Amino acid sequence: MTNGENEAGAGVTFEEMLPALADGETPSGERNAADLEAVFDVPVRLSVVVGRTKMPVANLLKMDIGTVVELDRQVGEAIDIYVNDRLVARGEIVLVEGRLGVTMTEIIKAG
Repeated sequence: MTNGENEAGAGVTFEEMLPALADGETPSGERNAADLEAVFDVPVRLSVVVGRTKMPVANLLKMDIGTVVELDRQVGEAIDIYVNDRLVARGEIVLVEGRLGVTMTEIIKAG
């Protein structure tokens, strides 16, 4: 078999077997922000988890105003940021004009 021929003998190169690129698509498959324009208005749920704890229902029923619930995080420890129940980042709580906010300090790679 010679270079560029398949078993049947047809001279097809590797490049000819690759799918044709769409307008604006790069050979590496990278996309730009304009490719996402169709989903810009899709609503997502953003959740910020300050901490978690487990307790028996009996303790939950004993709670009253002023009850302190101990969480599994330390003061200053990064908090988890979820989009549609998927962990996407970690960050820190900040105060912005008297309101709580979150600043992202780490982006979690999908994997």
